Amino acid sequence: MALHFDATEFDARRDRLLMEMANRKLDAMLLFAQESMYWLTGYDTFGFCFFQCLVVKSDGETVLLTRSADMRQARHTSNIPNIVIWADRGKSDPTADLRNLLNDLDLLGCSIGVEYDTHGLTGRNARLLDEQLKTFGKIEDASDVVSRLRAFKSAAEIKKAQKAAQLSDAAFEAALPLIKQGSDEGAILAAMQGAIFEGGGDYPANEFIIGSGADALLCRYKAGRRKLTKNDQLTLEWAGVFHHYHAPMMRTVLVGKATKRHQELFDAAREALAAVERAMRPGNTFGDVFDAHARVLEARDLTRHRLNACGYSVGARFAPSWMDMPMFHSGNEEPIAPDMTLFAHMIIMDSDSETAMTLGRTYLTTDSDPKPLSRLDLDLIVR
Repeated sequence: MALHFDATEFDARRDRLLMEMANRKLDAMLLFAQESMYWLTGYDTFGFCFFQCLVVKSDGETVLLTRSADMRQARHTSNIPNIVIWADRGKSDPTADLRNLLNDLDLLGCSIGVEYDTHGLTGRNARLLDEQLKTFGKIEDASDVVSRLRAFKSAAEIKKAQKAAQLSDAAFEAALPLIKQGSDEGAILAAMQGAIFEGGGDYPANEFIIGSGADALLCRYKAGRRKLTKNDQLTLEWAGVFHHYHAPMMRTVLVGKATKRHQELFDAAREALAAVERAMRPGNTFGDVFDAHARVLEARDLTRHRLNACGYSVGARFAPSWMDMPMFHSGNEEPIAPDMTLFAHMIIMDSDSETAMTLGRTYLTTDSDPKPLSRLDLDLIVR
């Protein structure tokens, strides 16, 4: 088996899940999030875009229902002892196969938690599942169970995150010599992703964001490339990835010279990130962290140029996004605790002057101040 953690680590994760299931009085969990399956068993695939489910019983028994294409994948990458195949065929309904499996596992009439809040379970399949289980047992939404457990990183997971951050730094250092007049965005992307692969890393859960000129104000990937001009701005959001653990970073790099507005926005971003770092401590909430950033930008009359969130938890994630919960946004009462890996991004986009500025990096929370996982400084970069 190609497992990235030892048996002791997986046993500890299973025990944490079973304890939480006992607290919730659940006889079984139906896991549809690929992150949950990977965290609990090591199972590593992109076949989750089709229907599959990991059944976890309160006694620790686990059974995977999946397609034939993922059978060998599951055997090779996970510790799942029992794999059941549902067959691709005309008008197939894998939720019926799942109901039959649950019946075979003596779960009829039991309390079953379902991970609904995941891209591993489409809306159509969720409706089919509900129809199959409406008279089967007591069904409840348990989407938060494993995601909350995953928010707290073990020592072994922290090592993965630290390695991912090293790859993030390597990617940026590979890009910097190419950020100059006449350079193609495609060459910059190739250098960044190449550095991560060469360092033993993986594909990210979503595309790297790159945009120059007016596109530097976008914080999503889009198709199309351009070449940098004499005076330009380039926004990058990327993540080093190691065994699916992500350490995102975000920077806006200037080509030629920094305008007065660029400097103003950078100073605001730097001050806001410092405020976020002070708030990212046990005793505060994710909402407090957002509020710290918002106060700085409000004082600088930049409220309309900011976003309504300024970061989120990160870890082992799968497509289509490396974003995880909890998130830094207003009113989020989730507490900050030690051993979380959190990405904070200051994004200021002035559409009036078409001026972009971003600054972000990943942190490990501690009993006091958070620790940046990147070794790079936060100075404004002008090439």
